[in-house]
Amino acid sequence: MLGAGFDAGRFLPFVMMHEFEAMLFSDCEAFGRAIGHPEIIPELVTIRERFSNPEAIDDSPEGAPSKRIARVLPTYEKPLMGNVAALEIGLERIRAECPHFRVWLERLEAHASDDP
Repeated sequence: MLGAGFDAGRFLPFVMMHEFEAMLFSDCEAFGRAIGHPEIIPELVTIRERFSNPEAIDDSPEGAPSKRIARVLPTYEKPLMGNVAALEIGLERIRAECPHFRVWLERLEAHASDDP
């Protein structure tokens, strides 16, 4: 129970198709540079090019984005490196590359503009 003041019309959840790391494939060059491993950029690009968009990168339990990254970079530290990379890539680039995420952001923005 969320309480009497809860307005269900303002609740716009985001359910990620797969892992957060999928969004990091929005800009493989920025990702590799941000985490201090530009040498992995070509391998990240190869992974990204096999899918229609970053959100689609996860075609099996072994194909999860974080597992793909860990195979390319065994020292990948998910919380630290993932956050650093997301900051470097930026919201606009992620929005441009991830259609599911973009639609959710547009819904939030439209909802926010309705507020007095």
